[in-house]
Amino acid sequence: MKKVLFSGSGCAVVTPFTKDGKINFDKLAQLVEFQIANKTDAIIACGTTGEASIMTDDEHTAVVEFIVKQTAKRIPVIAGTGSNSTHHAVELTQKAEKAGADGILAVVPYYNKTSQKGLYEHFTAIAKSVKIPVILYNVPSRTNYNINPQTICKLASDNSNIVGVKECNLYQAGDVVNLCGKDFSVYSGDDNIILPIMSMGGKGIISVMANIIPEDTHLMTSEFLSGNLKAAIALQLKTLDLISALFCEPSPMPIKAAMNLMGMDVGPCRLPLVDVEKSTLDRLRDELIKYGLLDSRQRIAC
Repeated sequence: MKKVLFSGSGCAVVTPFTKDGKINFDKLAQLVEFQIANKTDAIIACGTTGEASIMTDDEHTAVVEFIVKQTAKRIPVIAGTGSNSTHHAVELTQKAEKAGADGILAVVPYYNKTSQKGLYEHFTAIAKSVKIPVILYNVPSRTNYNINPQTICKLASDNSNIVGVKECNLYQAGDVVNLCGKDFSVYSGDDNIILPIMSMGGKGIISVMANIIPEDTHLMTSEFLSGNLKAAIALQLKTLDLISALFCEPSPMPIKAAMNLMGMDVGPCRLPLVDVEKSTLDRLRDELIKYGLLDSRQRIAC
């Protein structure tokens, strides 16, 4: 039986930076406590939302170590350790295991454009390098390549610690569930398709919007898992306009802008990511007000 790292909402937490571009660990501690206090089921450290690809390896490991210590086993910590270099991904994965991560998230290697056989060998090398669980991450819009359901199934069958996939390809989510069985965890990789993927057997979401609405994101998944479909659907529909705003420019630029508008002071993104356009900032402000995350008076104050 495959280990289930979590069911429900996992927050792909942002990495807060100071104005001079250093990691703001004091703020990171606050973000972790905010997530735990608002019922998030797991924290994903150093994912895409955490800007891991533009951190040094030392920074990457330091963030994982810090979040592991801050959570103190209250909820699982899953470390993003993906790379387009298998050797590099293995190194990051082993460092995450040593840091105490409960599992790792490994993205489909980007730019190199390998074959399905290459994907199998890449993820097998990662899985065999550690004892902790591995979640695959399939995001064709960023990697320009899709890991096929049959490849996912073979990986899960041949590697006992490959336990799930963060799936952004809605059209194959059901095939993955059918092929891999109920013990294999499928998580939505996009906030706007949480319920469609869960309706086909998915166990939850690895979420961007949970950075600002952790309790609603958790509640949506828990209501669905409890069989309260009406409440879950209402929450998914309620979030759609906010989600659209959070992804109107490349993530994590809008989520950081939204958090800063809310006074969470997570700082800027690192280049090549930049501040969002004024039109996006205005749109985010309007959606935050509409959702009840900002007072309407802040429309002028901001």
